[in-house]
Amino acid sequence: MDEILLIAEQQMEDTVVAWQEHIKTIRTGRASATMLDKVMVNYYGTPTPVNQTAQISTPEPQLLVIKPWDKTLIQEVVAAINKSDLNLNPVSDAEVVRINIPALTEEIRKDLVKKMNKELENFKVRIRNIRRDSIDTAKKDKSISEDVVKGIETDIQKLTDSSIKQLDEISKVKEKELMAI
Repeated sequence: MDEILLIAEQQMEDTVVAWQEHIKTIRTGRASATMLDKVMVNYYGTPTPVNQTAQISTPEPQLLVIKPWDKTLIQEVVAAINKSDLNLNPVSDAEVVRINIPALTEEIRKDLVKKMNKELENFKVRIRNIRRDSIDTAKKDKSISEDVVKGIETDIQKLTDSSIKQLDEISKVKEKELMAI
């Protein structure tokens, strides 16, 4: 019984953490190395995250500097950033790739918030699926009485509500960050 609750709680916490990590990759108009976490570089035939092939720094609030450890990768890094959905224009020289992060327009900000909210809904569905699976597991366990199952359902619902509230709070902070000029 407690095991079902613990598993559900852990899975919901993992989902909240995954949302926190995912939301860091959303562009906000300020340079952040995490923006490039999803960008994959063709590293000798193997798709590899940029942050595993180069040093990424933010010397200025609107500038990202990528310094590949292998200088032959500079063009690969540029190509990978151009292919990404970040709408960034990398500029390369012999040593580094520079990316000037343009200020976001109001329209782009609203689109990013809309996109974030769609993704948020997917994470909420994950939480609800965990709830459903946990309740189903409790109901299928014949050693647990109906009264105890009802108690588990109540506890899992509380966990679900709490997790969804956390997701919403994280999203509100990011939305404020996105909408700030």
